[in-house]
Amino acid sequence: MKFVDEAIITVKSGDGGRGCTSFRRERYIEFGGPDGGDGGDGGHVILKIDQSKRTLFDYRRQKLLKAKNGESGQGKQKHGKNGKNCTITLPPGTIVSNADTNEIIVDLTDTEDEYIIARGGMGGRGNKRFASSTNRAPRYSQPGLPGIEIHLKLELKLLADVGLVGLPNAGKSTLISSISAARPKIADYPFTTLSPILGMVEPPFGEPFAVADIPGLIEGAHEGIGLGISFLKHIERTGILVHLIDVSQIDPESPLTSFNLINNELSKYSQSLAQKMQIVVLNKMDLPDTQEKADAFQNALKDIQVLTLSAATGKGVKDLVKLLSSKLTKS
Repeated sequence: MKFVDEAIITVKSGDGGRGCTSFRRERYIEFGGPDGGDGGDGGHVILKIDQSKRTLFDYRRQKLLKAKNGESGQGKQKHGKNGKNCTITLPPGTIVSNADTNEIIVDLTDTEDEYIIARGGMGGRGNKRFASSTNRAPRYSQPGLPGIEIHLKLELKLLADVGLVGLPNAGKSTLISSISAARPKIADYPFTTLSPILGMVEPPFGEPFAVADIPGLIEGAHEGIGLGISFLKHIERTGILVHLIDVSQIDPESPLTSFNLINNELSKYSQSLAQKMQIVVLNKMDLPDTQEKADAFQNALKDIQVLTLSAATGKGVKDLVKLLSSKLTKS
């Protein structure tokens, strides 16, 4: 299934059913009173989280979603049935805005969230309702109220505890596949990851946590160059960033080049994203001649803790998982 994180849809709640104008007609009863029933209420449009959903793909082409209209009332005081609700299931982390005004209506983050986005029109009252001591035979009833139509913008921001950032081919996909059940495509060339990947990690202690891997960032990403910029929003909700660096690509003469490049792109995209807690990880330590480069990087960064590991062989990966679990438990 293709990953889709934005969609524009139109929703319409149901119209209320018309009230009935009717009079009792039975043998031997010449002047029966009013007995028109009420119309049924129109159905609501309801937004609900579905934990199994990870994308807005279902709404890429499904542009109009409608609840059912209420049924009209009938004689003998028979009320019309209420219209059936239209329930729209969305992945956790979906932000719903008014597409015409860009005003955010609701941010569906809680798994129990259920939100009535458009209430159905009220059913009209039948003429029985208008009978009084001064008007015993009302010959009018109410039409039902119309439903509400709204144009909505759906925007998905994945809910993850940890976000992986780094240059293309830093080994993020290999890392997420080694610490979780996620199985992204892995290859030795840039931009293997074309959409965000979400994986659940079960540490040896503490609660399970979610890790999001996004396409690698390159210089100029904040201006739309490359792929990662369009997916940075998926790590805006994370508590911790794991900054993964391919140690084999470090220049000992200028060891912080890639580190600074990524942080520069993060800060230009969002200051709040740049200020998140970062765990710096040097990956691919299984390759030859990497220790000297790792030492040069650590000496240049000085007071910041740096982990070294090999996602391919698994060496050092457990230490990273334990550290993440500890940080998340304290936060």
